[in-house]
Amino acid sequence: MTHLKPAFPAIPRLLLAVTLAASALCAPAVFAQQQIVPKPVTKQKKASELIKKQDPPKVIPRVLEHATPENVTVLISLSKQRAFLKVGDEIAIDTPVSTGKRAGMTPTGMFPIVQKNANHRSNLYGDFVNKKGQVVRSGVSTRIDSAPSGTTYRGALMKWFMRFGDLETKGHRAEGMHTGILPGYPASHGCIRLPDDIARMFFEKVVLGTVVTVEP
Repeated sequence: MTHLKPAFPAIPRLLLAVTLAASALCAPAVFAQQQIVPKPVTKQKKASELIKKQDPPKVIPRVLEHATPENVTVLISLSKQRAFLKVGDEIAIDTPVSTGKRAGMTPTGMFPIVQKNANHRSNLYGDFVNKKGQVVRSGVSTRIDSAPSGTTYRGALMKWFMRFGDLETKGHRAEGMHTGILPGYPASHGCIRLPDDIARMFFEKVVLGTVVTVEP
């Protein structure tokens, strides 16, 4: 039988190898011509936008006018970041608060009011000031900071301060309710911060022995 020759001869192996090599050398040039499109930059939100806005205080005059030293109690919810001045079983004041910034800093339980001071100053947190009263270092703690030469410690003002203790031992704790900044989240060293006008109203209605209940 006679074998027919193909119309086109097979490409020699050497020529095929050269062709493949040339293709490989050209490939990077092709990719180099492709433009890399940068990813869009996401603008970081301001801290003020990330803070959850708290509902404003609510005062119910109809209930508040019936408040007496015997029927007033205070309820504080750490999870809700709210405090309630109650007259009997009714809520007279519902207000936002700021409690301890870490778990456990504001104790839970039932405590009586053991001290009231309208212009109390902290003996733990404050500033170091010079003889002219100018702040040299702010936000210091007497537990860990030493006063620079020529300065003295001035405790942070805690207006309308209402310290609470322990029902059984009547022991004095560092925590209390007072005027303070409410950033929208737990931020204190353990105390319960209140709006100034609300702190004054609490101060006027509670007495030594008024029960404060702090819930998780």
